[in-house]
Parts: sequence; C-alpha cells; structure tokens
Amino acid sequence: MSGFDRRSFLKASMATAAVGALAACAQSNGSSTGITTKPKGKSVMGLVVPKMNEVRVGLIGVGERGTGYVDHFNKIEGARITAICDPDSLVLDRARKKMAEYGNTTAAYYGNGDYAYRELLNRQDVDIVVIATPWKWHHPMAKDAMLAGKHAFVEVPMALSLEEMWDLVDTAEATQLNCMMMENVNYGRDELMVLNMVRQGLFGELLHAEAAYIHELRWQMKEIDRKTGSWRTLYHTKFNGNMYPTHGLGPVAQYMNINRGDRFDYLSSVSSPALGRAAYAKREFPADHPRNKLKYIHGDMNTSVIKTVKGRTIMIQHDTTTPRPYSRHNLIQGTNGVFAGFPNRIALESGGMSDQKGSYHDWDMNMEPWYDKYDHPLWVRMGQEAERNGGHGGMDFLMCWRMIYCLRNGEALDQDVYDGAAWSAVLPLSVASVSDRSNSKDFPDFTRGAWQTGTPLGIVGKS
Repeated sequence: MSGFDRRSFLKASMATAAVGALAACAQSNGSSTGITTKPKGKSVMGLVVPKMNEVRVGLIGVGERGTGYVDHFNKIEGARITAICDPDSLVLDRARKKMAEYGNTTAAYYGNGDYAYRELLNRQDVDIVVIATPWKWHHPMAKDAMLAGKHAFVEVPMALSLEEMWDLVDTAEATQLNCMMMENVNYGRDELMVLNMVRQGLFGELLHAEAAYIHELRWQMKEIDRKTGSWRTLYHTKFNGNMYPTHGLGPVAQYMNINRGDRFDYLSSVSSPALGRAAYAKREFPADHPRNKLKYIHGDMNTSVIKTVKGRTIMIQHDTTTPRPYSRHNLIQGTNGVFAGFPNRIALESGGMSDQKGSYHDWDMNMEPWYDKYDHPLWVRMGQEAERNGGHGGMDFLMCWRMIYCLRNGEALDQDVYDGAAWSAVLPLSVASVSDRSNSKDFPDFTRGAWQTGTPLGIVGKS
C-alpha cells in the first residue's frame, strides 16, 4: 500500500502496556482445547466502554453482505459512516453512490489491494469497524482493528480455527475493546420472542435444543469471479463438518445461558456422503469446467450434538446442498413443553392458550396470540422500524441499531467475544470429530471460568 508502514501502524496502535505484552506473546494456545490458558488481560465479559455521543463507523467489505450495512448505518441516529474499504472497485463505487444518496460526501474510500483496510484503521475518526468480508479475513481484520484501538464487529463465523478464536479472545482482553460476532438471527422477531418466553419460565427447566442452517445454496456455485459463491464454494473442498453453525446455534445458546451459567462441554459429529455438489456441477457445467475438477468433501448433511456442562443437549445441522425447504429448526425443549420453528409451533403441558388439559399432544400453530403476549420488548419498541428498513425481515437493521444504542448509552453488548468464539468453534471441532469416527471433542473454555458467574442476557429494550 502506498505510503503505509506496517511497523508504524502497530507502534501507533499499541497504546497500552497490555497490548505491547500481547504482541510479544506467541499465539499458540488454541490447541489446548479443554484447558484454560493464562489471560492476557482482564475479562471482557460485560464490558462497558465510555458513552459515545456519535459512533463513527468504518466499513470493511461492502459486497453482497456489506452493502446492507451502508444503508443501515446511514439510517441509525447517532451513527456516521466515515470510511469504507473494499478492493473490488465495482462494489466500492456502488457504496460511494449510495453514500451520496444519503448526503454523505465526506467519507473516505480505500480500495488499493487486500491490505488497504489498514489505512482505514489508521484513521482517527473511526470508532468501530464492521467487517463483512470472506471468512479467511475475519480473524486478521478483527485483530488488526482492536490493535488499532477500534471496536471490532465481525460477520459470521468469527474465525475458522481454535487458534484464531483464542487469538481474538486474547486481543480483546488485552485491549479491553469489544469484538462482537454479528449473529443477526439473535435479533429476529421469533428468536427474541422465544428468549422472552424462556426468561419467563414458560418451558420449565431447559433440557434440549435444536438448531440448523438448512439452506439450498448450490446456485452459488455459478458465481465464479465475484460474489459469495466465488470463494464460499471452495470451502466445500476443504472442510467436512459443520462450516456455518451460528445462525441456528446463537439463539438457542442465549436461551440456555451459554457462557453465562452453563457452557458447551463437548461435541460429536457425523456427516453424510458428499454427493450433491459434484452432481450439480456435472449437470450445470461443461465437463472441463473448473467446478467439475474440484473434489467436494463436505458432507451434504452434517449433524453434530453438543453436551453442555449442565448436561443439556443441542443438535445442530448443516445442509446447503440438498433440495429441501429452508430451516433453522429453532427448537427449545423444557420440562413444561416445547417451541419449534419452521413452521412456528408450540406445545405446553400447562400455561398454553387452550384451556384443554393435555394440549401438548397437539401443536398449537396459531402464533398471533403468542406474539401478542410474549413479543420481546425490543421488537415491540423497534420492530416496525426494523421491518421497514429491512435486512432478513428486519433482524439486520435491529442488530445494527442495538449495537449503536449500547455504545451510545454505556451498556454492555448483547454478544461478546466469548460467544463468538464458542459458537464458531463448532466448525473446527466438528471437522475433527468427523475425521475421528465421530469421537467427541472438547470445547475450549474461552471464558477461563468466568461462565460460572456470568450474568444471563436479560430482556433488553424495555426503555
């Protein structure tokens, strides 16, 4: 990059002794999956940073996912986009035009190569960095952002390996900065309502959950030179496990107070044969096309089971290949009944909308009375605006709004670096389990024991 010196960047970024100490330490602790490691700083669980009157936003990546963030942050009071980076000139120009439509003509733009984002990080008018790039860049960009003194907000998954996840935990603790994985599904209306139901004890003591990402995406294989399929397709040749767990897992982890009273203990995983991608390539591409020369190894359906320290179970599934309807499952089972999504339905032993005893033998599919009674206060307050501004039914906008609200009002974020690491860890652990005849693999305790006293996420947004 022109005029940019990496050593100067790091020197300027490491403003505290803690960060300096971190830079001198080897980041090799991720291999000890079940053993806590020596912290590089104090815990960031419940981290509260000084209130910001205005949150100045830097966007890295404004392609398929990131273009929505240009819209969202321009519509949120107290947020201002000051810089945008993307090495793809087409999407960078598109972002520039969008910004002009919102009347923002002062933002800076960077696109000179893969590492141009470091010039954005060097700016003094950037408080938070939103990272919406291909997965391999999530860890280095989030780490560099924190080392530059910025709060990092990164798309899912937070990182790809346990070593990278530990590295982000260590960096967040050393810098005392937020590193939040932006799991937008936690802000969906249904997921928020179920969280409210759980907190009111509607399902009794929790026992079991089911989560999934079942979303037929073979069509992305036709995205060759740009867009998501140009890079995501290749991960089907690298991993055999669950490579995209967090959309279903994030909400049920919050229902179960994972990292805040319970934590993931170990995981076992199985994969079906990997047949669908090769068959699709053979059908849709010429015989000599590069898509037909790839060896697809990711099982079409992966099923993983997590056991928590408190003995509860979570089933997670991944399938982006077979022809079937979309589902995230979103099932929570307790001693008093169950909620399941796709389609939404509920069955309770007591406390249901029906006066009939034993109604748990039949599903209640009429959700309107449940919405009326249990809609989450955050959705009651912001749902109409979220739906109006869009993004997966409004969940994207609500997530962004909530991030800015917390930073401006001196509140802890709803998701922290420990959540992002634990939820993302399903990828490397499931790959390890599948390759080892489904033998169980231990989750690291990224909180280093703090989960035992962590405060569960409350029902936010009442005021």
